[in-house]
Amino acid sequence: MAFLSAVKLQGRPPSISSNLNPNPKHVGSDSVSLDVSIPDSERKTRKFSSKLSRWNRARTLRSGVKVDRTINNESNSTTGPIVNIPDISTVESDVSSINGDHETDFTAAKSIYIVSDGTGWTAEHAVNAALGQFDYCLVDRGCPVNTHLFSGIEDRETLMEIIKQAAIEGAMVMYTLADPSMAEAAMRACKLWSISSLDILGPITDAISSHLGANPSGLSRGVLNSSLNEDYFKRIEAIEFTIKHDDGALPENLEKADIVLVGVSRTGKTPLSTYLAQKGYKVSNVPIVNGVDLPRTLFEVDSRKVFGLMINPVVLQGIREARAKSLGLGSGFEIKYSELRSVREELEHAKRIFAENPSWPVIEVTERAIEETAAVVLRLYDERQSNRAMPRISKCY
Repeated sequence: MAFLSAVKLQGRPPSISSNLNPNPKHVGSDSVSLDVSIPDSERKTRKFSSKLSRWNRARTLRSGVKVDRTINNESNSTTGPIVNIPDISTVESDVSSINGDHETDFTAAKSIYIVSDGTGWTAEHAVNAALGQFDYCLVDRGCPVNTHLFSGIEDRETLMEIIKQAAIEGAMVMYTLADPSMAEAAMRACKLWSISSLDILGPITDAISSHLGANPSGLSRGVLNSSLNEDYFKRIEAIEFTIKHDDGALPENLEKADIVLVGVSRTGKTPLSTYLAQKGYKVSNVPIVNGVDLPRTLFEVDSRKVFGLMINPVVLQGIREARAKSLGLGSGFEIKYSELRSVREELEHAKRIFAENPSWPVIEVTERAIEETAAVVLRLYDERQSNRAMPRISKCY
């Protein structure tokens, strides 16, 4: 997997510059202004520090760039603060003024700014999924990338400062902004500065709105707007259940589980269980060990909730060798636990168990990410519970 140097700036990033001019300057031909209205109540309660972040402060100091922000504080003004967007030629000259050493810092890796009015989870995962298509050049640093997450961005002023910094650094901007006016402001600013950008959430929301014939709320689903609803407590309960029923613990409660995973040691049962639990599923996992009988309750539960896991023996041997070494286990244990012949015997034993229970789907996990295996499990689980499709019986998926 590609190694990405990711600098994640959580929370609302403060502003780049503390030089606030109480008297608005006339916007000349060499600059473009973007009117941004902020209610008086928000202007009084929200406080921002003088710098965007420690990381951006270092960038700004190294480059010598000074970004001014002009705010209209006249009592009879109804337009709110005016955020000046400098001409792109000014930005280019600022960047070109960086000395040789620091210029190398800018060009060492391409930057992608991820901006969200919530947690940024959606945008971050979308970007990482897309970056996965470039592993061939990310692995050898042929096209290095730095991703920077700005979450909780709820006002235009801070949004403009982030986009200014992106223009200075030559970064790409990807954003998920539920408020249409915020998304429009981001789009306009990026267009004015010729910044490569993409609205991740907008097109999807518009398509669903058209399909449903309903208007979106425009509210962020971030931490500040999330509520402790039924789904939240369901996930917490599922996580607690899964932790208590890991690695064959409390087999008498298998009937209470939504999903039961069965497989030999080191096939990823625990991380897969945890991932599914975070989605609200109660998961138990049962290990298959030579010479140890499986719990009787495993064969009494609804077979539609049981899933077998299978892996390539050579891959499993490598995983077990690394595991034994990390635990500092003795050589005798290592030979029995990770010796290829022993591994093959365990897998053959597992295959016999799966063959005796043909209603259990067997999922091949070799070279599969946890998310990929989970997607297969949930698809089959949904099909089997709703009887919408006839699953392939006793075959590897």
